[in-house]
Amino acid sequence: MGSVEIVRDLGAMLLSGQVEVVDCTGVLGPDTPIIQLPPDFAKPTPKVEINKISEYDEDGPFFAWNWMVLGEHSGTHFDAPHHWITGKDYPDGFTDTLDVQRLVAPVNVIDCSAQCNADPDFLLDAAGVKAWESEHGEINAGEWVVMRSDWDSRVGEAEFLNTDDTGPHSPGPTVDCIEYLLSRGIVGWGTQCIGTDAGQAGGMDPPYPAHNLLHKNNCFGLASLANLGRLPAKGAILIATPLKIEHGTGSPIRALALVPKG
Repeated sequence: MGSVEIVRDLGAMLLSGQVEVVDCTGVLGPDTPIIQLPPDFAKPTPKVEINKISEYDEDGPFFAWNWMVLGEHSGTHFDAPHHWITGKDYPDGFTDTLDVQRLVAPVNVIDCSAQCNADPDFLLDAAGVKAWESEHGEINAGEWVVMRSDWDSRVGEAEFLNTDDTGPHSPGPTVDCIEYLLSRGIVGWGTQCIGTDAGQAGGMDPPYPAHNLLHKNNCFGLASLANLGRLPAKGAILIATPLKIEHGTGSPIRALALVPKG
């Protein structure tokens, strides 16, 4: 079967519902949790604001639209290589210069939801990834890898951020996990938590390995994904496309997965 026929058949399967489009995105609005950084470390990212321009009223009788205030890394979002110092020198490391061919790719979903429910500081290591591969098949070059934690099911900002006097407590990858995935040639890594790293990743060596190592290798990060429980371990296609922001370091996204029924 040629490429034209494959695309034609995919289109037909989408129209018939044989391939389902699963929304892997959280709602973006004033209640969206925003990552908290130490006040002496960086300026705080503002809460999302949605301000009305008009809504069929005296300001615009025939149309409704809004203007917004938000950070690039708010809600379900995309981290481009230029987001981290290790990726700052890639000319294609911005949201307006990256290779969009890489953004639509097969996705491997590693289900750690039971472990994360039992331990909010759960860390996925390379051994855990290899055990998953032995059951589901190898992770291939150019593919996405996402960690299912069901963290998006936590209601409210406090539960989602899960922060106490010792800092945030959320699951994520170890250093050797990211190193191993990069050796497999992945395009990027994603989580259902507010960032691509674990809450306690600042104490790792190197700190924040998902950020540090992914972007050092011109790879991408996805954070605050949703509904990963509706995806199979293998067999889905993930579409994760940031806005084409000039010199953008990231962007809120509408992450969509194409999932064959049955």
